[in-house]
Amino acid sequence: MKLPVFSSSACLRTSLTVGVLAAAALLAACGGGEGDKKVATQVAAKVNSGEISVHQVNFVLQRQQGLKPEQAQAVSRRVLEGLVDQELAVQQAVDQKLDRDPRIVSAIEAARRDILARAYADRLAEAATAPTAEDIKAYYDSKPALFSKRRIYGLQEFNIEANAEQKAALQAKIPTLRSADELAGALKAAGIRFAGRNVSQAPENIPMGFLDQLAKLNEGQWVVVATPTGLNAALLASAKPAPVTEEAAKKAIEQFLLTDRKRKLVADGIKALRGSAKIEYVGQFAAAASGPADAGNAVEAPAVTPTPPAGASDALDASALQKGLSGLK
Repeated sequence: MKLPVFSSSACLRTSLTVGVLAAAALLAACGGGEGDKKVATQVAAKVNSGEISVHQVNFVLQRQQGLKPEQAQAVSRRVLEGLVDQELAVQQAVDQKLDRDPRIVSAIEAARRDILARAYADRLAEAATAPTAEDIKAYYDSKPALFSKRRIYGLQEFNIEANAEQKAALQAKIPTLRSADELAGALKAAGIRFAGRNVSQAPENIPMGFLDQLAKLNEGQWVVVATPTGLNAALLASAKPAPVTEEAAKKAIEQFLLTDRKRKLVADGIKALRGSAKIEYVGQFAAAASGPADAGNAVEAPAVTPTPPAGASDALDASALQKGLSGLK
């Protein structure tokens, strides 16, 4: 059985209904039903010298979506068994003094900071107001490529490795080519490395900047985008109309606009905190602090975002749109 994994977003939500169901199921399983003389307890299980509480079980259950009342007792039992396994592992870790390992201490502190920061972000995000019908319509009208003029794109894509001179020549040449085979032949003749593929893409799965260019094309035309290592080129082989009405997209747009407002509230809040805080960079970071951050390499950095994280401000989250379009063909 897998050990439960606790996420910061789950820490910040409560579910009274599930909590009551879980507590009732556990008490019933322990003989706490009506007419039983045993005293109700908040302890769900004792593991050696440790204990697992009903609250711990409830905490895990709060993250279970769509839990039905008749499922509560069985799910509670499975959760409890997982927590027993976890408690046994924790006890062994403490016995072996793993909790004193500098790497473990750092990981625990990092998790604590992340939970607290996201809790504060959630508090800021609570002030976000729900979008109005006018807001939803305005967004729908502003993104015809996603909605009223939505198309399913058949693309022949090329990821091309090229130096500055080759890029300039290819950017001028590619739009004049009549087929993907012509481009592939030209690249092979020039000894330029590339990878090609044929794909079918819905607009909600395409970056907005690229989609804006695709939406203007007719079948047989190219779109070419420069990259740090060369070029991305795509021939529009087919474009099948697949419009979506405002009513069908309403829920998806509403969710996107709400999460985007939350994101902006958090960003503005953190910006205000930076403006009023005394921040001093020292050591090797002192000199670098005066210049822009290096964005050349993608790195994982701590982030403060509302829960769940919001999508980009200029694009509709693909899963949100797909959910909003469920049932449509």
